[in-house]
Amino acid sequence: MSYQSLLKSFLQKPSDLPKCVVIYGPTACGKTAMSIDIAKTLGTEIISTDSRQIFRGMDIGTGKIREEEKEGVVHHMIDIIEPNQNYSVGDFKVEAQKHIGTMLQKGKIPMLVWGTGLYIDSLIYESSIGSMPSDAELRRSFDTLSDAELYTRLEELDPEYARELHPNNRPYIERALEVKIVSGKSKKDFRGEKKLRYDVLFLTPYKWDREALYNRINMRVGIMFNEGLEAEVRGLLDAWYTRDDFGMRSIGYEEFFAYFDGEISLHEVQERISQHSRNYAKRQCTWFKKYVNNQ
Repeated sequence: MSYQSLLKSFLQKPSDLPKCVVIYGPTACGKTAMSIDIAKTLGTEIISTDSRQIFRGMDIGTGKIREEEKEGVVHHMIDIIEPNQNYSVGDFKVEAQKHIGTMLQKGKIPMLVWGTGLYIDSLIYESSIGSMPSDAELRRSFDTLSDAELYTRLEELDPEYARELHPNNRPYIERALEVKIVSGKSKKDFRGEKKLRYDVLFLTPYKWDREALYNRINMRVGIMFNEGLEAEVRGLLDAWYTRDDFGMRSIGYEEFFAYFDGEISLHEVQERISQHSRNYAKRQCTWFKKYVNNQ
């Protein structure tokens, strides 16, 4: 069934819950085109659920939607902080829920688009994990560990969930460790305890063809280089951002550091970005499988 038919049936279906559309899928699978088409059909606005498009100045490497691509559709949660600012899923949830509330008050159906599963889940699900307070003493003990050491510890305690996270995604790794150590349960275990806050229509343009997806990723990375990705990264570093800043540890940015140090070639940078992007897409697909059952 086409997504237009699914959308029509969804709109006709009565529900006691507010309606919400989620367009999900791995990087480079075609979410942008689908989202613009649906947003224009509904006369609504889009909330970005991308954990890297929140950073100002990080445009090429994050595949950030261009103004002309928006076709007049209002987008929220893009370009909201600087690359040197930390930003948690909790911070995102607070700000994004304000936009959802405003849209519902206007009679518009909120649309959540792009591929950070944690961001999507924070908005559409209610979960007991959200009421679990942070353990300050445990968090302080994490300060002595590097990103690699933290990730290794998560792999030891919660290997399945660790595979869903990027090794440099420190805030999420710390929270996953905290939940596991304090509750004895994986964050994956809490998914079964979640219930939807909205009547959600889950849609994806992804056809679950991994080879085709990887080819698209490789092509997209090549386009990024042609569009000036190296200059973008250099410009950010020249603007007093550092290699250790939260945003600069993103795929498409941190791979350049070894090149700037003369350790690898520019071709190797491109290969690493492509490989890391494919790895990330694989983790996204694992995360999003649960949405398929809700379609």
